[in-house]
Amino acid sequence: MTFLELAQSILKEEKKPLTATEIWNLAVEKGYDKKLNSQGKTPWSTLGAQIYVNSKDHPKSVFAKTDSRPKRFYLKTMASVLEDYENTIPEDLPPLKKKKFDFLEKDLHKYLTYFVYYHLNCYTKTIKHHISSKKEFGEWVHPDMVGCYYRMEDWKQEINEFSSAVGVNSIVLYSFEIKRELSFSNLRESFFQCVSNSSWANESYLVAARISEDDDFMNELSRLATSFGIGVIELDLDDPHSSDIIIPAKYKKNLDFETMNKLAMNNDFKEFIETVKIDLTSKKIHKKEYDVVEKVETLNKK
Repeated sequence: MTFLELAQSILKEEKKPLTATEIWNLAVEKGYDKKLNSQGKTPWSTLGAQIYVNSKDHPKSVFAKTDSRPKRFYLKTMASVLEDYENTIPEDLPPLKKKKFDFLEKDLHKYLTYFVYYHLNCYTKTIKHHISSKKEFGEWVHPDMVGCYYRMEDWKQEINEFSSAVGVNSIVLYSFEIKRELSFSNLRESFFQCVSNSSWANESYLVAARISEDDDFMNELSRLATSFGIGVIELDLDDPHSSDIIIPAKYKKNLDFETMNKLAMNNDFKEFIETVKIDLTSKKIHKKEYDVVEKVETLNKK
């Protein structure tokens, strides 16, 4: 049994929208986990990642998801299930009070590391700004995190060798700027901070745990993102797999090596570049050199 077959069986039997965690817990209760063709150490995380990616990226997917948080999944062939589910939600709910921040910006790094690892196959490294010379750099020079996706993990050996022979880039480099919140009060400053420190990468993202839902704000955010090719990721601290790329980044084929050379004055960034080079040369990813991908249970104990 595959992870997606397991999820499909549970949803068909339960006849109601479920979160990825609820699907896994029910699968364990029913003994379906023993039928999985997987030896992974964190099957619950793999299940969540596969359902999210499948429902999002495959038009013919049997899965659909709710707009609620946390996101729940149901089978497209059981549309009435969603209607029944929505009818159970009171229409006159009082407005939610905005919580004060109970987390720091640095606390978001582990959530981003988790999300992009399972949803972009990206390995990340945190960049410590304080170890750079303030005489050499302004505060907007370094990204908060950088990352790399190795296509060699998905490509057959023959394709990897062919890509090297014809000079096709077999990696995707990412730049991430992280904020606790995005609203009108900090949009332009945060956005252009992301633009200024991301020219070196193939794809760049502005990341936040809270993003204003104001229509005018979203229109301005979309306009800026489209103009400069910057993507936007919204992190969900309650359900990491419900984090979402709400605006995809535009892929840039050519890397800015001058900016990369400047960033290499930072030891963290220099080590990241050296690790990527070694991994490409050896065709082996040295995972210990990147940020630790924590288990979802650990993240949920925040």
